[in-house]
Amino acid sequence: MKRQERKIDHLKFSLELEDNRAGSGFADIKLVHQSVSGIKPSQVDLSVHFLGKKLQAPIMINAITGGHPSTLKINRGLAIAARKTGVAMAVGSQKAALDDSRVRETYTVAREENPDGVLLANLSATCTPEEAVQAVGMIGADGIQVHFNVPQELFMDEGDPDFNMVLPNLKNLVDSVDFPVIAKEVGFGMSRETILGLYRAGIKIMDIGGRGGTNFISIENARRGEKNRESEDWGIPTAVCLFEGLELGLPIDLIASGGLRTPLDIAKAMAAGARLAAMARPFLKVLLEGSPELLVEYIEKLKQGLARYMIMTGARSIGELGAVPLIITGTTAEWLIRREVDVNAYARRQKK
Repeated sequence: MKRQERKIDHLKFSLELEDNRAGSGFADIKLVHQSVSGIKPSQVDLSVHFLGKKLQAPIMINAITGGHPSTLKINRGLAIAARKTGVAMAVGSQKAALDDSRVRETYTVAREENPDGVLLANLSATCTPEEAVQAVGMIGADGIQVHFNVPQELFMDEGDPDFNMVLPNLKNLVDSVDFPVIAKEVGFGMSRETILGLYRAGIKIMDIGGRGGTNFISIENARRGEKNRESEDWGIPTAVCLFEGLELGLPIDLIASGGLRTPLDIAKAMAAGARLAAMARPFLKVLLEGSPELLVEYIEKLKQGLARYMIMTGARSIGELGAVPLIITGTTAEWLIRREVDVNAYARRQKK
């Protein structure tokens, strides 16, 4: 029951607390306007392929919840919206259902409501291959997110801060299963060293989960009735993670998540080279304060906004959006310069 109670705490505080005040870094990224793009709305194609399936837009409803009876309605609403808008979805950690079959329905409802869409299972990066197979089979998932939450475990009273065997465990997992394994940070970001280590362990898809959105240190502090500004600013901004990872030039797909909130954020992430843009809290908030129908409207507006920015930058497709010039300024540029990432490369791309 403690695990189920913790899930409700996390939902409660994720809605009550503000996004990480340090920011995602996307405010430092500028798209270059093209006055004569020559594109009309009917020519814009937002669709992408992911895990062998076609999505109507490069958007994912990221892992939110499951594992408590009250979360059944949430995952049903999210899945309905994902089906109607043609976007991907991930469920929250399924460990609760592996421990207690009575809450399996809070996860299986996602596939029941969205039988043909892209759906990801979710477990800790310390899970066994057997647990991963059970989680994927439980919801007929197209792959599994394995999440990393080192700071959260360190600040959680019930945390398990034993990370000694994570990379060997991941390599064994990748070698043992026949479905995609996606590494997922929960909001503290992936450095290029982390991304390289994950790639060497066999991971080819990574959700960078950068700083800027839901802050799980803040949530754990709130659960204890504490406040700690020093620790709550911890992490790598999402934009930085994206640029650092792509600079490696590896055959990997990066999912941008962590503080993305607007169509412009999504456009910037895709222009930088992300495979998908993922969000959680905004979708949860709209669903709980409204309905699945309002969530569908919200996602459709995100898609419409993304299309507008594509027209204004001269991109007919998501692939073309990935080739438009970007200007990187401010703290993000300073960070990348200090880390010896070429901040001018994105502005030069359109000249080639």
